[in-house]
Amino acid sequence: MTRGRLSRAALALRVAHGLVTLAFLTAIAEVWCCAVTRRRNRWLRPAVTALVTEGAVVAANHGDCPLGPLQARLGDPVPLFELVLSPAAARRAVPALGMTTAAGLVLLARRGAPAGPREMRDFVG
Repeated sequence: MTRGRLSRAALALRVAHGLVTLAFLTAIAEVWCCAVTRRRNRWLRPAVTALVTEGAVVAANHGDCPLGPLQARLGDPVPLFELVLSPAAARRAVPALGMTTAAGLVLLARRGAPAGPREMRDFVG
């Protein structure tokens, strides 16, 4: 393997890791959207489940992404967030996303959904 080129396995993992990251970012947006609008939809429960599971896995891995060591083992020396952020910002990305997720979940739990159509009508307009 020449310098700067990834093996097929490393490239496949990088793509999969990027897609997983995109899914988690979408889940965070879903939680915040539902919390702010006080509306629930069919995507909220899977989003919350995925985020809580990911949070537990990251916490068990001492705050690091569990795919990082596998990525390095396959010969990909650049952590995923460093592909789009500076090294300093990339180190802060996981804690910042964790705090953003936690805040969204707390807001979601505190606000709840409107009890019925009348409350929704009063809430919306």
